[in-house]
Amino acid sequence: MRVKKLLLPSPFKVGCLVVICSVVLFFSFGGVKPRLLQSFDNRCTDALFHIRGPQPTSSTVVIVDIDNDSLARYGQWPWSRHILAQLMEIINRQKPRAIMFDFVFPEPDRTSPSQFLAGLPADVVTQIPAATRKQLQEDDRFNHDLALGQVLANSPSVLGYALTMDTGLALGEDPFPSITIKFSPTQAASGQINLLHATNGVTNIADIAQAESEGFFNVYPGLSGTIRKVPLFMEYNGLPYPSLALEGFRIGNDLTTATIHLTTTSHGIKRDILGVQLGTTFLPTDEQGQLTVNFRGPSESFPYISAADILSSKNLAKLKGRYILIGSSAAGLLDLRATPFSNVMAGVEIHANLIDNMVAGDPMTYDTYSEIGLTYCTIIIGGLALAALLAYSTPIAGALGGVLLILISIASAYLLFMENRIVGITYPLFSTMTVFFIVTLFNYFFTGRDKRFLNDAFKRYVSPAVVKEMVNNPKRLSLSGETKSLTIFFSDIRDFTSISEELSPKKLSQLMNEYLTAMTEIIMQNGGTVDKFIGDAIMAIWGAPLDIPQQELLAVRTSLLSLEVLEKQQPTWQKKGYPHIDIGIGLNSGPVRVGNFGSERRFNYTVLGDNVNLAARLEGLNKTYGSRILISEYTKRAVEKEIFCRYIDRVRVKGKEEPVRIYEPLCEQGDNEKRQEEITLYNRAMYYYQAKKFGEAHSHFQQLASSHPHRLYSLYQQRSHHFMVTPPENDWDGVYTHTSK
Repeated sequence: MRVKKLLLPSPFKVGCLVVICSVVLFFSFGGVKPRLLQSFDNRCTDALFHIRGPQPTSSTVVIVDIDNDSLARYGQWPWSRHILAQLMEIINRQKPRAIMFDFVFPEPDRTSPSQFLAGLPADVVTQIPAATRKQLQEDDRFNHDLALGQVLANSPSVLGYALTMDTGLALGEDPFPSITIKFSPTQAASGQINLLHATNGVTNIADIAQAESEGFFNVYPGLSGTIRKVPLFMEYNGLPYPSLALEGFRIGNDLTTATIHLTTTSHGIKRDILGVQLGTTFLPTDEQGQLTVNFRGPSESFPYISAADILSSKNLAKLKGRYILIGSSAAGLLDLRATPFSNVMAGVEIHANLIDNMVAGDPMTYDTYSEIGLTYCTIIIGGLALAALLAYSTPIAGALGGVLLILISIASAYLLFMENRIVGITYPLFSTMTVFFIVTLFNYFFTGRDKRFLNDAFKRYVSPAVVKEMVNNPKRLSLSGETKSLTIFFSDIRDFTSISEELSPKKLSQLMNEYLTAMTEIIMQNGGTVDKFIGDAIMAIWGAPLDIPQQELLAVRTSLLSLEVLEKQQPTWQKKGYPHIDIGIGLNSGPVRVGNFGSERRFNYTVLGDNVNLAARLEGLNKTYGSRILISEYTKRAVEKEIFCRYIDRVRVKGKEEPVRIYEPLCEQGDNEKRQEEITLYNRAMYYYQAKKFGEAHSHFQQLASSHPHRLYSLYQQRSHHFMVTPPENDWDGVYTHTSK
């Protein structure tokens, strides 16, 4: 048969076409990647964070934690504002760089005397002297909100507030940050900046809003719910408002001005942001003024100090000269967020990471130009090289080339990541895999037709493993074969003639198909090669065509497993009207001739030799001894450490002069405790039998046959009785010669 050649392009040309399409598609993005690719890129970046591992902090940021211990000692949240004023006074005495609140005070303190009096019943209020009532209501000393506000006014403090993009919340008083904002270029107007736009929010009440500045504490997760960027500015009522972290860093460095650097040309009516300048520190952002956080590690990478300890004047030295963030890790108050390092991180620690980035000057940046260069180089140079390798080299070389190209892309991204530069590698990786799979499939469906023809021609006659060997090594197609040490397996259904007479031809064929399928799967799953089916019998081998370690152990375990699977199948077959099926298995190990045997026009991959015949004879001897599996001493020698086997007999099978010891594998070593009494008695009986003490042997075998009925015990009971009546010759060696198969 001649396989016709088709007029098809070469695999290399196909690869070139894929590369061109990938370049055109990437160019068409125009710098805006599809959402799916961006999501994959984000996941890759998260993985790079984990590969890099945690990094040391600048040791300048401390979190004062309103934790469970603080709530237990000072009462439930919200605390009275005079407690917070006391906390602020203690912190402020340690001369920190800045103190920031990661929560908002939108309502008056209900524990203030004036507020408390307003909530009392009128008849109770009238019992308080009028002068006292007036003093409590009008004296500022009894206004806890004002007390906190006064402490804030005398400290480097930043109050937090919330800006939202929702329409359901009403913003109270407008925030009043003390920052001076400039633009570069200077002619840009605040309304022309491409910032995240807030419509509502929650701010602090006037009595408390006396801090040096205010900043919003919002963080906006991406589509995956993971925080990767935090806005430094947001737009509200046409004006840019700074974030809590930005204001804390500015105040901590005694700065008054921040400069927002913008693109020289507008994008529509808006100008994109390049970054924010604070003194000598430049913070690169995305086009909407969001800083990409260089997370230092998982949760609790920064020091936490309990607010209760601060109020008890403990650990105060750790506050000096630090940026202080006041937040909460208490159950029910904790603001949980997902980050590249942790699925759960307190929101206050995200601000800590942000400030630490500003201090160290090492926030992450999305390096668009490096990403474009890496993508084009990978697609064009790497893609063409991979296409050539797949077209003109071996499949293994092509696969290694593809893996190498992927590793180079990942390594490049990682090296840039270590320089705090993020590049997306999803698209170049996707393009590389597309080149690989399309060229490989082209090779498979067109270039590999000759190999498939050979496979189709021979797969009906030999096993798939042999076909693969033929395709890869055609020179091995010979009839001579080779000598190898194998383990040969024979199994046969007991009383198959009776079963055949009992079932209709249709049911018989269905039963045989189900039985042979189940047994074949077990053999092949355990490294065996099914040689042939001989009616209801199965012949299999271990160790050819491929060498496998512990072939004897695999063969014995497969035999034991076959019996287990057979028992599990019986109820299913019984429901279908099939009779009970039992099998016998014979195993032998030794040198045989293996190869393609037959005529010049028709041959089969099989094994030949005396050791094959012995395995077949052992299968038949199961009927004599009432066993289900028999193995030769050669197989037993290789598995005795793992499989518990009992001695059966020393026999001379039909067609062989050399006697051989045969054994029955019962179970894995250590699993024979349940039969220990029976086995001990059997071994003693066998000792007497081999020592020619047939009277004692007869007594023990009789006891076994009575307590544990088995054909083996009855057989040896009969033999012992025979030798008691007719003793064997003096040179009797215990060998029993079988004259039939």
